[in-house]
Amino acid sequence: MHILSPLLFTISANTDNFVVGLSYGIKKIKIGLVSNLLIALISLAGTILSMSVGKIIFDFVPENASNLIGSIILILIGSWTIVKPLFKKIRSDDVLENPEKVDKDNSSSIDAKESVTLAFALTINNVGLGIGASITGLNIVITSSLTFIFSLSMIMIGYVLGSYCLSKVFSKKATIISGLIIIALGIYEMFI
Repeated sequence: MHILSPLLFTISANTDNFVVGLSYGIKKIKIGLVSNLLIALISLAGTILSMSVGKIIFDFVPENASNLIGSIILILIGSWTIVKPLFKKIRSDDVLENPEKVDKDNSSSIDAKESVTLAFALTINNVGLGIGASITGLNIVITSSLTFIFSLSMIMIGYVLGSYCLSKVFSKKATIISGLIIIALGIYEMFI
């Protein structure tokens, strides 16, 4: 069993978590362990659900075509991830574009209730990726477990780096990096 594909999926699926952590670190908006844990649990549930849907689709697709179809889906999602910012307005109300908007009470801290809103935004953003990854045959248990672990750690790492040494410029590059990882995963899955 290879681990590279679930690892690539997990990294690309949690790039937004890293960017959110960066944004909160830069703006000194705290996100506690309970809030981060809720986000990771909702991401875990979303990954299991989307990959389960992909598994159902996988069962109806001829075996020799499933890898190709799943790979094409991943490549398209990766490409869209890269070009999507070009189609957005300069000012956006999107939670992932402006994660500080989740802090409704302006307390400079994301509480459990506010973290649920953020978690759903992060999870919905990855539904297509989970479906495509599952169609290519990625193991749901391994991929979901890694998603949970990376969700927790990417927000924390992003927050620490944002607090101490990185600027907003990096967060813009993270979207491109995520798209390229998804495309690489699609190409890799096409040939294994």
